[in-house]
Amino acid sequence: MSTILHITASIRDGESVSRSLGTKLVENLAAKQDAEVVTRDLAKNEIPFIDAERFAANLAPYADRSPEQHELAKVADELIEELKAADTIVFSVPVYNFAVPATVKAWADLVARAGTTFRYTENGAEGLLTGKKAYIAIASGGTPIGSEIDFMSPWLKFFLGFLGITDVEMVAADGIRGEGGEEKIAEAHEEVERLAA
Repeated sequence: MSTILHITASIRDGESVSRSLGTKLVENLAAKQDAEVVTRDLAKNEIPFIDAERFAANLAPYADRSPEQHELAKVADELIEELKAADTIVFSVPVYNFAVPATVKAWADLVARAGTTFRYTENGAEGLLTGKKAYIAIASGGTPIGSEIDFMSPWLKFFLGFLGITDVEMVAADGIRGEGGEEKIAEAHEEVERLAA
């Protein structure tokens, strides 16, 4: 059985367009693949921000960690194991002030672990989480996705590639606070159906 990791980040819960797009995509993919779904809600799971002590704990080899370091690294260990175990990752991510929500950046800082999710080589960094498929379901009130003021989607796609996840598809409902917002949401839901077909 395959595993789908659904990572959500919107603070709007049931009103969230990104969450509804991602959930629909996950449900369709899970039915098609007979997959187990693991959900990580970054808006509710109190993901800590990285600091010097947590950074050192995350880099320390497991066997060499102090008890305090084991506790500090525990959440990163869990997030990394979720990511490694997943065959497919679906992100439900809104655009907040032209970029990812702070919780998504906090998640990224915790799962980017040298020697575990990527490694340094003489040719530069090499992602170690290869062979996975990722989807990014995006909602934006005003930022056009793919425009020069969209710092969210290129960053997230680049970060996934840094980890070795290069097969990434996006679906966006952008500009939904303006005229024709409902139509844009409907079009994005149609694109979700196509992606999961």
